[in-house]
Amino acid sequence: MEQVAQTVIEYKAAIVALWLLLFLGTERLLPATTRPDDEQRVGRNAGLWLVNTVMSVMIILPLSAGATQLGPDWRPAWWSGAGGLILDLVILDGLIYLWHRANHEIPLLWRFHEIHHLDGFLDTTSAVRFHFGEVLLSAGFRAAVIIALDMPFASIVVFEALVLLAAVFHHSNLRLPAPLERALGWLVVTPAIHWVHHHAVDRDTRSNYATILSLWDPLGGTRSATRRHEAMPIGLPEADDQAVGALLLRPFRRR
Repeated sequence: MEQVAQTVIEYKAAIVALWLLLFLGTERLLPATTRPDDEQRVGRNAGLWLVNTVMSVMIILPLSAGATQLGPDWRPAWWSGAGGLILDLVILDGLIYLWHRANHEIPLLWRFHEIHHLDGFLDTTSAVRFHFGEVLLSAGFRAAVIIALDMPFASIVVFEALVLLAAVFHHSNLRLPAPLERALGWLVVTPAIHWVHHHAVDRDTRSNYATILSLWDPLGGTRSATRRHEAMPIGLPEADDQAVGALLLRPFRRR
């Protein structure tokens, strides 16, 4: 499994870059809704991504790798190999559902996660728009999970790659054929499902928290009955988007 982790690490950047380019192109050819003429918005999202990319290399990856060395070494033999990897991925996906939900329900966490929701439109670039504070807090939560469950580094690396690919997909402004989107929605989070989570209505923002598998919201009672439509307002009704510097400082400002 160490070889799996090493392979994913080596090719992760190339895979994610190609995936991003694929959706950046296809969502312009087959848009679900009209894209606003706002290049500054794309620049803001790219700026936040750049900060987080640096943080990931300097802090997040070393933290996750270090956490895998601190586990109590209690894992049974059956929880290994390909089967163990799949089980780890399902567990991590369920836990990230709970973490995402907590980011909406705990005021301190919401201060940072709010930056993601201030985006007034959804497209591929929204998938990488996060405050570095949220990224650090998420890394701390993940490290605790790694230690408690004695997870191997391979599981973490593969999961993080899948999360990025899934986020690009379900944030995209890609119009899928309705039958295909409905079919996919039984298994994974689709753009139509996740767009409702970014609807500028509180009851919808507090729903549809799942990241990869779509089953967590029905199980957790957080699946919204709202359906995406072209005129659906995105963002937060109480605040507007800001410049990168203001976004980075916003969680620390007194309110």
